Amino acid sequence: MLVGVDEELLPIGQFARLGRLSVKQLRHYDELGLLPPAYVDAVTGYRYYRASQARVALSIGLLRSLDVPLAVVGEVLSGGARALEGVREELEAELARRRRTLASLERVMAQGLPSAPVRVVEEPAVRVAVVAERAAGSEDVGRATSLAVSRLVGLVGGGPVRLIGLFPVDFGEVFDVEAAAVLGEGESGGGAQVRVLPGGRFACATHVGPYDQISLTAHAVLAWCAERRCSVRGPMREVYVSDPAVTSPELLVTHLMICLEES
Repeated sequence: MLVGVDEELLPIGQFARLGRLSVKQLRHYDELGLLPPAYVDAVTGYRYYRASQARVALSIGLLRSLDVPLAVVGEVLSGGARALEGVREELEAELARRRRTLASLERVMAQGLPSAPVRVVEEPAVRVAVVAERAAGSEDVGRATSLAVSRLVGLVGGGPVRLIGLFPVDFGEVFDVEAAAVLGEGESGGGAQVRVLPGGRFACATHVGPYDQISLTAHAVLAWCAERRCSVRGPMREVYVSDPAVTSPELLVTHLMICLEES
């Protein structure tokens, strides 16, 4: 035993076994201030712990097994148990995303790879009110779209609204999604940005089913364009035909449209 070291102190290897953590983890948690040793030898740098610290070590291991980020672990250890509410929300969102992914996979298993009929249509230019919302990756599109639609309806409400979703053809790490409402002659945007969506020739396919499975039909449209070597010009449009407030998700009708450029 080193001089000056309490006989009740445990070397890091022994404490690691007691707290069911690795030596590497203990060193890392010391650096983060989550679990500092009871004593550090000034000469050797060896770390020593008390057996009473095992509860903290085991608590850290438990929280990490529940996918709690280290920053939140520190708050919980300090008595801020409510910090776990944010972790729960993130896990619920991830679970919902996984369920949507599973539903899409089951649809592919039942019906095969997407091959929705694609047609070419001519669309006139339309005047629209637009609200944009920033999405943090493809997994955030649903949230951003819902928020944009909600804000837009609040601005131009007062009757039936013809809605169009506008999405980039290629998703980046961060990008804007837009909700557009078609305006009649003389109608204002109610505070939303007003602009004209250009007309032209569009590849179009109709999606019937939940909004979170629209990507399957979008795949079919892009595959159709690629097979014919058609250059495409974004954004991709989702023209919402059905009212989700009164229509079952399985019966929602949405037209997917992408403007074609001459190659």
